[in-house]
Amino acid sequence: MNSLIILCNGAFPTEPYPLYLLDSAEGVVCCDGALKRWVEYNPSAQPLAVVGDMDSIPPELKERYKDCLYPESEQDYNDLTKAMRWVLREHPEVQEITILGATGLREDHTIGNLGLLMEYTRLFDLGERRVSMVSDYGTAFAITDSCDLHLGEGRRISLFSADNSLKVTSEGLQWPTDDVVFDAWWKATLNRTSAPIVSLHFNHPSALLVMVD
Repeated sequence: MNSLIILCNGAFPTEPYPLYLLDSAEGVVCCDGALKRWVEYNPSAQPLAVVGDMDSIPPELKERYKDCLYPESEQDYNDLTKAMRWVLREHPEVQEITILGATGLREDHTIGNLGLLMEYTRLFDLGERRVSMVSDYGTAFAITDSCDLHLGEGRRISLFSADNSLKVTSEGLQWPTDDVVFDAWWKATLNRTSAPIVSLHFNHPSALLVMVD
């Protein structure tokens, strides 16, 4: 299996692109209560797995999908992280993991889940795997070192980092990041690509969150 969807219990996608990703997925792993929303969207849906503490699933769905429930009661990590852990353990061959429904509804969940994209670069050995979070409003992913991003010209882009020692020089952005100190979340937001390829050069490896739409 080359690619999988992890479906969270936030705002269910409504725009064509995230729905296309969901409809064409090789497999879908639901985070706990997301199972109910996915079944409402696609009554014949058969998840690859349902992972979480199972506190948000109606009893009838627990019975119907009992063969693919993977309960995890520990509370050190949220259901998204538990689902990521399950995917990497059970499907180490997967090369692309797309997370849907991770934003919206609750702002604290949105901030936390976006931050987890950076944290996963430290928690897991992702190698060459591509992990992204897609919503109706854009795509987010984390990078850890200098790279070229083939994004296209004229796209909105924001960069976030929790490392105030990180320096990122850039090419292909309307407002270069060369002098940005990442000591506040807003510092490298609301930018725009000015070339088809954006080149980012790090002074040392570190996690950087990229959001584009």
